Amino acid sequence: MTASNTRIALITGGSRGLGKNTALHLAAKGSDIILTYRSAKAEAEATVAAVQAQGRRAVALELDTSISASFPAFATSVQQALAETFQRDRFDHLVNNAGEGRHASIMETTEAQFDDLVNMHLKGVFFLTQKLAPLMNDGGRIVNISSGLTRFALPGYGAYAAMKGAVEVLSRYMAKELGARGIAVNTLAPGAIETDFGGGAVRDNAQLNAFVAAQTALGRVGLPDDIGGAIAALLAPGSAWINAQRIEASGGMFV
Repeated sequence: MTASNTRIALITGGSRGLGKNTALHLAAKGSDIILTYRSAKAEAEATVAAVQAQGRRAVALELDTSISASFPAFATSVQQALAETFQRDRFDHLVNNAGEGRHASIMETTEAQFDDLVNMHLKGVFFLTQKLAPLMNDGGRIVNISSGLTRFALPGYGAYAAMKGAVEVLSRYMAKELGARGIAVNTLAPGAIETDFGGGAVRDNAQLNAFVAAQTALGRVGLPDDIGGAIAALLAPGSAWINAQRIEASGGMFV
């Protein structure tokens, strides 16, 4: 694959967890990477080094996806990175992955917590995509990350799941409106995964881990590789006709 036709993927929250795993899977399949980080610069640089070790080019850019006022300046940074690191003026794939969980019942959720979730998971995805879509190649792809919690309800995740449900609707509208440019938009909804998300509860709490495994058809909790691989598959050339879909990668939770 020559530099001129190498795909470039931009992954928000790519310094750790599912974003990092996605970057490594895409790099292994020949993509160059732009990843964002909020504060973990050292982790982001380590991910860049891991991508480069696979023979791909990569750059890490700072971004807080909950601050939409920063998006115009971020888009300018993306343009600069494309020109300086990749000698291109467009990228191909956008993975809206950045986010964090809040565990609180509906009765206990504060307005400040709710607003944080809106800004990061809904407003951030909406307006970041709005700012970055002009920098994408026609025929590109967008994957928005949702959650299995939009299909099954577990107490304590009402506000978080509501934001992800909104993202799933938004994805369909993006697919409709960007379809004229040949850009496909899908939602990938992970089930419970062993990462540091939500304080690492699924990974570190043996009782919770066992409960999830018992409720999953494949008999175990998900791993980052399960999700990074699924996202890479959605962005692979053979998946171009998949559009406006919600794809759950949960191993069959609560079926």
